[in-house]
Amino acid sequence: MSTWKEQELSKQELAHYSRHLTIPEIGVEGQKKLKAGSVLAVGTGGLGAPMLQYLAAAGVGRIGIVDFDKVEASNLHRQVLFGASDVGRPKVEVAAERLREINPHITIDVYETRLTSENALEIIRDYDVVADGTDNFPTRYLINDATVMLNKPNVHGSIFQFEGQISVFNHVDENGERGPNYRDLFPEPPPPGLVPDCAEAGVLGVLPGIIGCIQASEVIKILAGIGEPLAGKLFLFDALSFRTQKVSIRKNKDNPLTGVNPTITELIDYETFCGIGQDEEDVPEITVQEYRELLNKGEDIQLIDVREPHEYEIDQMGGELIPVKSVVENVEKFSREKQVIVHCKSGVRSANAIRELQEKYGFDNLYNLKGGIEAWRVEEPLENRTTKV
Repeated sequence: MSTWKEQELSKQELAHYSRHLTIPEIGVEGQKKLKAGSVLAVGTGGLGAPMLQYLAAAGVGRIGIVDFDKVEASNLHRQVLFGASDVGRPKVEVAAERLREINPHITIDVYETRLTSENALEIIRDYDVVADGTDNFPTRYLINDATVMLNKPNVHGSIFQFEGQISVFNHVDENGERGPNYRDLFPEPPPPGLVPDCAEAGVLGVLPGIIGCIQASEVIKILAGIGEPLAGKLFLFDALSFRTQKVSIRKNKDNPLTGVNPTITELIDYETFCGIGQDEEDVPEITVQEYRELLNKGEDIQLIDVREPHEYEIDQMGGELIPVKSVVENVEKFSREKQVIVHCKSGVRSANAIRELQEKYGFDNLYNLKGGIEAWRVEEPLENRTTKV
């Protein structure tokens, strides 16, 4: 990869970046540094969508995009990179098209895959900065550990309802001092199911735009070598009260990656580390195929949907709606004679509901639909759905 000193800006690029070039802190040299720089964005969702647009427009020379999802209608209120006509298309495919329209002078790399322990080091290795726009703890810890092992800065963002947070992890300052990483702030992940995802908790549509744009700003500062990155700091933003706070992060001597006695020297199984799936062993499961077989045989079963009413209106399987928060007060609606199939969007909330009913009321006839309605959408032909999307 060429250095910034070897970069030249064409007439078209000089025109495109003219407002950058007049800023003393950036100028031509800073713009050349951006052109020579590269960033890997993991996730093209709420955070990735605005972040990617501004990084492309700013002239970051090489942008990698990692995502395996397809565009859904529920994405559109916050993931402004996509439109209604994109529903059903791979996010990385749509994102690459949009970014090339925004700036034809840059290179876009597409990785339509899930970032895993098997591919993370290989994918991340050739980029200068990683921008974490993910929404789950296994991938956050994976990105953190991979960036530490490869000595890459990690620009992290996360959102919840009205609140967002940002930090720059594993950043090396001008004195060669490496800053804290994600494990210094969060040594252990929260228990599975404790922190709900956007589908369950919701998120203000403009919030990821705000946080994602700040992430883009941090990436630009790092690549251009300007300003003071949020290294060793956690920036907190509350859109509802419009309060902001900046909290210092200290290095933890017991950090398993960078502490006094490191115990992690290679990427691990992050699903297991975060407890994903471990607590589901006590919850009987049934697959979509097995559920369909029961229906075809005419078995007398009960289907319970524990999602929220607005989710039920979008798409449903014909089950009785009992939102997870009201399961206990509606316990009498759960049959004890029939085989009861409980489902949510992905299987997490329904597993929690079953576990609660087992522990409090001794149910032994409840089965979690594995993968929830998301798995059913994949398996069930569109013409057979109760509500078409």
